[in-house]
Amino acid sequence: MSQHRHPGAPGRAGAVPALPDLPEATVARLPEYLRALHALADAGHDTVSSEGLANAAGVNSAKLRKDLSHLGSYGTRGVGYDVGLLIDQIEFVLGLTQRRAVALVGVGNLGHALAGYDGFASRGFRIAALLDADPSRVGEEINGLVVRHIDELPRVAVEESISIGVIATPAPAAQAVADQLVAVGVTSILNFAPCVLSVPEGVDVRKVDLAIELQILSFHEHRKASLTALPPTGGSALTALPGGLAATDTQEAIGT
Repeated sequence: MSQHRHPGAPGRAGAVPALPDLPEATVARLPEYLRALHALADAGHDTVSSEGLANAAGVNSAKLRKDLSHLGSYGTRGVGYDVGLLIDQIEFVLGLTQRRAVALVGVGNLGHALAGYDGFASRGFRIAALLDADPSRVGEEINGLVVRHIDELPRVAVEESISIGVIATPAPAAQAVADQLVAVGVTSILNFAPCVLSVPEGVDVRKVDLAIELQILSFHEHRKASLTALPPTGGSALTALPGGLAATDTQEAIGT
């Protein structure tokens, strides 16, 4: 969490007066900008050019400038962006000016690792409760927190003002856990279970499936290997899909 004053604090100009209505793609990129800005601040930089910040965040500078314009930040010609002010603005928009309490449900191997991750605190989040349905897990202490039984969720949600739930259970248990989180008023869920959750309107779910990410990388590896295997003269290469017809560079496999 940044130690900079949030927008609207005395002595800072250009503060964001109200929460802007941002495109989803922009919202998805703001955490990357924030990560890069924190690294720049830690390195002692007071300002950064759009090109420098774009490179640090892994986007093109035109896209970055458009994203930041939604926040009312346009930088100063010849100077760039004020790093501290931009951190303030992005943290304000992302709702990180308060540390949000998180309940983590499921303390198996993945949940145990998430519970021990120190990076949440520095990014504006507090793991306030660990819960599990396995009696052998209840009572275990992880990173200073004692695992409580999932049946205690209603009381925990009130005591700790839980605003976000993280599901790290096996897939068969995930929907029931999501239902319990929704029942106690949680409207934001981060789901690590390899399944699709059904939730009411107004409940936001973000899904993190490590196997899917690996499968996507596998596709790129497969594609790179296929490209290196093409004939050096640029001749016609056959691509055969299992159970389908081979397609050449002059014939589409579907719609021909």
